[in-house]
Amino acid sequence: MRIYFSIFVLGMALAGSGCELRKAMYDQPKLRPLQKSEFFSDERASRTLIEGTVARNQLHEDDHLYNGLVNGEHATTFPFPITREVLLRGQERFNIYCSPCHDRAGMGNGMIVQRGFKHPVSFHDPRLQSSPPGYFYNAIKNGFGQMPSYADQIHVNDRWAIIAYIRALQLSQNATLDDVPESERSSLDTAQIKPGQAAVAAH
Repeated sequence: MRIYFSIFVLGMALAGSGCELRKAMYDQPKLRPLQKSEFFSDERASRTLIEGTVARNQLHEDDHLYNGLVNGEHATTFPFPITREVLLRGQERFNIYCSPCHDRAGMGNGMIVQRGFKHPVSFHDPRLQSSPPGYFYNAIKNGFGQMPSYADQIHVNDRWAIIAYIRALQLSQNATLDDVPESERSSLDTAQIKPGQAAVAAH
């Protein structure tokens, strides 16, 4: 029993010292936001940032990655390699943020459009098929027409992943037999398809 009692007393002592330490930290001299200060001549505790200060992880010098621009023009390339994982991430984000308007095939007939919202242009429109990736990035970041900015909802890398998936959707509606790997052609109805013609899934 004495051993357990000693352990209990030691634990209480350590807990008490921890509380005292936290109290000392709370009561230490410090200035709170908007509190008056006798130290500075303008008596303001809240100070303006030093010129040129950049918050951690907010030095967005890569214009390609963060703004979709290269030499002031819409980027025609992606700022990082597009892998299967990137496409799957893009599909997931597209289905969450884009499909309500654009639908999952990118035709522009999403559920809120079916309920009266303005019909967006199909991603399979020739104009959008020929638009560079930077064009789509600008629309996601800054909004376009009826579409609001998604800068606060969609992370920078996810914006590019979505654009990569849009490219995959566009290809899916305009692919030819030559675009299909030979190992996958057995699942297609190739009886009426010649190289260069659109490939149509058998199911």
